[in-house]
Amino acid sequence: MTRYFTQDHEWIEVDGDTATVGITDYAQGQLGDIVFVEVPDAGASVTKGGDAAVVESVKAASDVYSPVTGTVTEGNPALADDPALVNTAPEGDGWFFKLTIADKGELDGLMDEAAYKAFCDTL
Repeated sequence: MTRYFTQDHEWIEVDGDTATVGITDYAQGQLGDIVFVEVPDAGASVTKGGDAAVVESVKAASDVYSPVTGTVTEGNPALADDPALVNTAPEGDGWFFKLTIADKGELDGLMDEAAYKAFCDTL
């Protein structure tokens, strides 16, 4: 599986034509304590750069954007009962949704982990 990152601090882990999406550790650190997460329903269509989910913290509410265009296959049900998973495991159990990728060519504009870390160092 290959993991990519966006400048908006989302990650996407790709396995064939399917992928899992969440926010990075950097993003959750900026947001603070997560108190609510709204994930898309299975069957929802998302577009690259379009709103896909919402995360609310004690500091602010923020949209989560889809790194690629596709069809959601599953929202993370665990986040409804335990939104703090985004804080404790943002790049693991705190994932937001899974999707089927419509165009794998859209991955070309995303960063690998080294490029993302270098990007965060400039912030």
